[in-house]
Amino acid sequence: MKLKYFHSFFFVLLLSGLTYSQFRPNSFYLSQGKKIYKPEGNPTISSNSVSDILTIGDTIWIGTDQGVDYSTDNGNNWTNFTNDKTFGTESISAIGYNNGIFWAATAQDTNTAQGVMPKGDGLRYTSDGGKNWTFIPEPVDDKNDTIVTYGNNNLRALPVTVPINNLIYDIAFTPGTIWIATFAGGLRKSTDMGKTWQRVVLPPDYLDEVKPSDTLHFCMQPVSGSFCTENNLNYRVFSVIAANDSTLYVGTADGINKSTDNGISWVKYTSTNETNPISGNFIVALGYQKFNNTIWAASWPAEGANEFYAVSFSSDGGANWQTSLSGEKVHNFGFMDNENQVIAVSDDGAFRTKDNGANWILPGSIVDKNTGLTLNTTAFYSADFSNNYVWLGSSEGLAKLDETGGPMWSGTWDLYFASQPLSASSGTYAYPNPFNPNTDILKIKYEITGSSEPVTIRIFDFSMHYVRTIIQNVSRGAAHSVDQSGGVIDYWNGKDANGNTVPNGVYFYRVDIGSQDPVYGKILVIH
Repeated sequence: MKLKYFHSFFFVLLLSGLTYSQFRPNSFYLSQGKKIYKPEGNPTISSNSVSDILTIGDTIWIGTDQGVDYSTDNGNNWTNFTNDKTFGTESISAIGYNNGIFWAATAQDTNTAQGVMPKGDGLRYTSDGGKNWTFIPEPVDDKNDTIVTYGNNNLRALPVTVPINNLIYDIAFTPGTIWIATFAGGLRKSTDMGKTWQRVVLPPDYLDEVKPSDTLHFCMQPVSGSFCTENNLNYRVFSVIAANDSTLYVGTADGINKSTDNGISWVKYTSTNETNPISGNFIVALGYQKFNNTIWAASWPAEGANEFYAVSFSSDGGANWQTSLSGEKVHNFGFMDNENQVIAVSDDGAFRTKDNGANWILPGSIVDKNTGLTLNTTAFYSADFSNNYVWLGSSEGLAKLDETGGPMWSGTWDLYFASQPLSASSGTYAYPNPFNPNTDILKIKYEITGSSEPVTIRIFDFSMHYVRTIIQNVSRGAAHSVDQSGGVIDYWNGKDANGNTVPNGVYFYRVDIGSQDPVYGKILVIH
């Protein structure tokens, strides 16, 4: 599978004193995330933060910050796995599918002596559509696991004994083997359905290839420390894909590694060691386009002065790389099975090409054909195709385009939001809550009992000082932005009346609907 990532969720890594943001939940902790809701009849998804999309025919699996959801009828109905004994309050850090078995890796925040830190919570897999799940603990090492044998070499290897900072970012499969990409634990594989795991030897930073017959002297450790003084960025692993039964590509903070013998020997491609190189060594995502046997990489700058953000792609197995979308922080890819079409999702939109990156097209406004709701974001973190549908995931919700022929991005949109029904006609609530104005748009939901009413919505701070008027005496009714569970939606971007983003704190909003008594709600703003 491929590495997936979505809005309002950024895991910040420290690479040799420089800060690099990778699309990851900036908080896996439930109290800092979206509200959990399992709707009656499951008409929609359980969370608006959609990091991963995987399609198998009419079946759609999505990974969110509240577990996994899936639909077997192209999104008409959803089964939600969240806040239960299987997934608890964990977020999804990776998903994968192989031979009828769906896999999900989970993570959450945990309190430590050093503060709140991300923690890997293992894997779950199901072969019956989620009726039964098998749990696998996060792979860790015994404290004495300090040596890895590779050919005639006994290499020192840092034992990762705790799940802190040991998140699974990607999952791939070759016959009989499961591969996982982790930050602290490097690349690992299991040949017994996750019961045991082996650390996989990759080239150190100073070598472009390794094989068992080499004489090697280096330490398998992602960061310098007391165990080893050397620093190997190539052991910070973020993405892994299988191109065929024996060919693997692995993305790290030091480039792209390729193996053609099922992970035994490796060659490495970097921004400096090829005539036509990748744009940058920090590979946050990899994707394999089966239609034309092309490898796509979201290549970000790491340490090199000449590295830059772009997509890098190769149709000759890595011998030569082309770059496109220069300057774009791409997070993920989606591919059409029977046509040469690729979607590269980034902070600035869902870029789509059918000519190998020569030209890219963005969708226009994404408006639900039934409700009139708009997806108010340009940042996307997952994409996929299924039959005549195009799927896009963001932290604002899930979008589906019904596309039958015609130009790219033509057709009708359906939007899926995690939104619970109002408890009463006089009720209101806002989501996501807590709300980060830097990454989210706040949705204020309320009920209109008549066909049309004048509505005014105002924002106040904790001391009830006026902040901003969202709408004033604007007609609202059943035809305006009604989501799947009913109710009218209006939006706040987190700015005050002067256009400044409000600071952290508690805010209140007041909704005046015609001659009805006003209704109030509370918002927690956290940047």
